[in-house]
Amino acid sequence: MAHKFRARLNSEWMLERPDGSLLPLSEVLRLLSAIDTTGHISGACKACGLSYRHAWGILRKAEQEFETALIETSRRQGTKLTSFGRHLVWANRRVDARLMPTLDSMASELQEELERLFPESQPRLRLHASHGFAVEGLMQMANGMDMAPLELRYRTAIEALASLDSGDCDLAGFQVPQGEFELPILLRYAPWLDPDKHRLVHLAVRNTGMFLHPDNPKNIRSIADLVNPDVRFVNRQIGSSTRFLISLMLERLNIDTARVQGFETSEFTHMAIAAHIASGMADAGIGVETAAWRCGLAFLPLVQERYFFAVHRDTLATARMQRLLNLMNSEQYQAYVRQLTGYDARHMGRVQTVEEAFGPAVTAALRP
Repeated sequence: MAHKFRARLNSEWMLERPDGSLLPLSEVLRLLSAIDTTGHISGACKACGLSYRHAWGILRKAEQEFETALIETSRRQGTKLTSFGRHLVWANRRVDARLMPTLDSMASELQEELERLFPESQPRLRLHASHGFAVEGLMQMANGMDMAPLELRYRTAIEALASLDSGDCDLAGFQVPQGEFELPILLRYAPWLDPDKHRLVHLAVRNTGMFLHPDNPKNIRSIADLVNPDVRFVNRQIGSSTRFLISLMLERLNIDTARVQGFETSEFTHMAIAAHIASGMADAGIGVETAAWRCGLAFLPLVQERYFFAVHRDTLATARMQRLLNLMNSEQYQAYVRQLTGYDARHMGRVQTVEEAFGPAVTAALRP
């Protein structure tokens, strides 16, 4: 039985005054974000379900607390955020993007603990994967349907595959770039990816590339430009496959990572990378195209990646796994992935051996 409740955890900003009292900022941040999107207060009020008078009260109170204006209004241009207001909104988006995987993982653990209190609860499929938009959508759709719930832990690809190898999860998500970097990435996974006992479920092909400011003021044209002294880079976290891919690309160009300003600055999700750049804290980062599009950034394609779920061959025929595969092959989920900018869902749900996915030569290289 899948219970109707879902555990959720959210981040919230607060201002602490000198007297110790707290001022929650969630309402003003939501309103500022809506103003940024709609371009006028009346549209933002409608989007947030607020009266015009109440919205102005929220804004004026926040401006008093910050002692600076948050919006600018004119008859011709409508309403826009001030520089301070824009930085406040992007700081909040960056925090949300950074914390979301951790909070989602913790909420999934809490959900599991709560459901264990009910004797009729069913075992959950355990998915470990790095954060991605298709994975996020699968989690939401699976847990919103009348099927065994899906437990998600956000992990790097290596951590996910290691969990599968040790029996601590049922599906492990990992990505592999097509082309010259395919084999080095796969060899990195080799200790935990067994061609004999594991099978691969194809999720999608996604575009990975460089995020840049829309007008590209630093004139960044390739990954070689990351060494330019005025270019600030933001990286993915240590252990992530994207970070390793960036290192391989720089190595191919004989570029020492120490020459890249910001190479040790890291974020944990594609959206956090995009928000970091959109807020003006960096000039370039690497991630999937969807995040660049959502944050209004320019995108410079670098590589296409295939994303797979690795599963143990003996679990494929279980009812829980079949329900998940049926969902992946459904028109509803495939339509969701197709609308993600930079994703190709044509082979979604295809089950393959490692050899069928990568060929006999690569498979032989993976074996001890």
